[in-house]
Amino acid sequence: MSSLVYRSRQFWLALTARRGGLPADQIGLYLSPTQQTLFRRLQPAEQAHAWLVLKRLQESGQEDPDLLAAALLHDIGKIIAPLSIWERVLIVLGQRLFPRRAAAWGQGQPRGLRRAFVVAAQHAHWGADLAARAGASARTVALIRRHQDSASAGDRLLAALQAADNET
Repeated sequence: MSSLVYRSRQFWLALTARRGGLPADQIGLYLSPTQQTLFRRLQPAEQAHAWLVLKRLQESGQEDPDLLAAALLHDIGKIIAPLSIWERVLIVLGQRLFPRRAAAWGQGQPRGLRRAFVVAAQHAHWGADLAARAGASARTVALIRRHQDSASAGDRLLAALQAADNET
């Protein structure tokens, strides 16, 4: 899928997602009550994205419970500094037009004009810490922490998570 189509779909999802539209009974199959509470703190578009990642993994035959929990929680670090739709656009443009600068802007605290880039760069680590505190398994935590890293050969769960994340 082209980057333009992918980002356009994400933008539309962010504009149209509504809170509470996901089946709690299905989410409860993969997340503990504490983890579900954490999940519900995501913005509606992020919840919908996570649900789509889970569904893509299931459609591809994935059944590993740690992977499916990571699908729902992989962006949970974004609750630390929620982003507006315009900040998301800024991230996409900055990463596309100024990739080195965008990486540098992603360091430090999420404040000021760099805030969006810091969230984009650091949410995986923040999310892994939140998931660990919510009782997620060590494998789920590792998948969340590494979901933006390059997958090494043989790391099929991380590769599957990344593929599903990149398709939605």
